[in-house]
Amino acid sequence: MKTFKLENEPKIKSGFKTPEHYFDDFSEKVLQQLNEKEVKVIPFYKRKKSFFLAAAAVIGFALMIPIVNNYNATSNDLDEATLETYLAYQSNLNQYDLIQKLDDSDIEKLNNDITLENETIEDILSTSPNIEHLISE
Repeated sequence: MKTFKLENEPKIKSGFKTPEHYFDDFSEKVLQQLNEKEVKVIPFYKRKKSFFLAAAAVIGFALMIPIVNNYNATSNDLDEATLETYLAYQSNLNQYDLIQKLDDSDIEKLNNDITLENETIEDILSTSPNIEHLISE
């Protein structure tokens, strides 16, 4: 490999040149430009205000999550199984009291014949936790 000697090779001149006496009064020019421009002052409390608003928004959303979940979880609709269990075990209603509360359209709906196959009845009885209660009635 050929040895490279930096001192012997012709130097490449840069394309950048500074004007004569540029740095003599450079600091004075910079100071004049700084004094001419008016600096915009942002008060510290305005920065804090946006930070506090962002923090309040995050806290507000965090507090809304349990409220929304609780609202969705507590539904006023009762399912049939809960209502049937309550009427069967907790109330003092008998069948005659229930019949008195029904109107004509409810009685017509009850008169519809429901045909169930033996396999369906066996499945219902085998999966029901209240099998003794169903058999005894």
